[in-house]
Amino acid sequence: MDRREWLFGSGALLAAGREPSVIPPAAAEFGSKTDFPYAQTRTYLNNAAFHPMSVQAAAAAREYLARRTEGSEEPAWDVSAGLKKGFAALINGQPAGVSYVTSTMAGENLVMAGLGIPGGSGNVVTDALHFEGSLYLYGSLQRRGVDVRIVRPRNWRIELEDLERAVDRDTKLVAISLVSYLNGFQHDAKAVARLAHAHGAHLYVDIIQGVGAVPIDVQESGIDFCASATYKWLMGDFGLGFLYVRPELLDRVMPRVQYGWRQFEKFEYHMLPYDAPGPYPASWQLVPGAPGYFEMGTFSRTAEACLTHSLEYIQRLGVDRIQAHAQSLVQRLQKEIPGRGYEPLTPVESRSPIVTFAVKDPAAVASRLKRANVEVKLEQHYMRISPSIYNDQADVDALLNALS
Repeated sequence: MDRREWLFGSGALLAAGREPSVIPPAAAEFGSKTDFPYAQTRTYLNNAAFHPMSVQAAAAAREYLARRTEGSEEPAWDVSAGLKKGFAALINGQPAGVSYVTSTMAGENLVMAGLGIPGGSGNVVTDALHFEGSLYLYGSLQRRGVDVRIVRPRNWRIELEDLERAVDRDTKLVAISLVSYLNGFQHDAKAVARLAHAHGAHLYVDIIQGVGAVPIDVQESGIDFCASATYKWLMGDFGLGFLYVRPELLDRVMPRVQYGWRQFEKFEYHMLPYDAPGPYPASWQLVPGAPGYFEMGTFSRTAEACLTHSLEYIQRLGVDRIQAHAQSLVQRLQKEIPGRGYEPLTPVESRSPIVTFAVKDPAAVASRLKRANVEVKLEQHYMRISPSIYNDQADVDALLNALS
């Protein structure tokens, strides 16, 4: 079986819910840098910004583009059902609850609109460690008169008791990031869901900094809605994401708020010569599950092609192993960087792949990192470090030496 046969064979098997019989070379090793050439040109510790693409995912994208360029006798490309099933498996959700979206924020906006926010009564509770785009979203709604309550961190954590003081019987939505993009703080989603549900509210969780990097169980935790793009820890590309809605909330709580051709099937005209009789001008059937509620038009098929490799790759490695590997690096960073004069901003109990420190002189630090060819996120007065599967202790050494 050559690479082309494996790529499209695996895509078809993924769509059918079965694993390919041939394991690609990347799956035989854990986190080989040869699979991620971007990480060979620098010490890359900024995976929370975007994850480098593997050579296997890039090959899958090239194969798809070759079909689009040259034409093919092969069946039409359709791996969406398999990819949604793969995503559902990563979060232990029901496949019927998974829909494509273009981005994480597109999913959050759909949830907000479906719940009638703005335009109705009730309040929204969020926190200051939520994603910056989400803070913009809710801050903008607040200026339009929506009762938005933003909980501040204490000791760089969002304490459950502080959320409890903000949530009341008029709360419609609690919106959080499972893992904060800013400092890696991780909510106890089960506890937050219990709090929201006790007051008749629903819980939305941004999981972009969690899925693929930390274990997630939406059914056990009681998460109502969650969303993620695919270019970070899912190791895919820009332009494609997933929205999960508990299937029992479809229509009853989350109605359609946008309409498009991906929501229906078996479209049939009843106005042309020789058409079968029926309602003028046409009839159709709705696609079952979340896609029939939230998908509108086309999505990036090159991003889909990348995911035919990366989702299987993550499943083969195991999220527990991915998390443990990252923690072996993060814990060392938490232990050694403060001694070099950088104030920690990440709780020591955090088990996410993100660790953040305050930086007094970012220009000087940026210069040292550039000379050492080390890449982290250095913005304003904070430094965020986010190692992935291909990073090792030598990468940590390179960063520590640059900061010394």
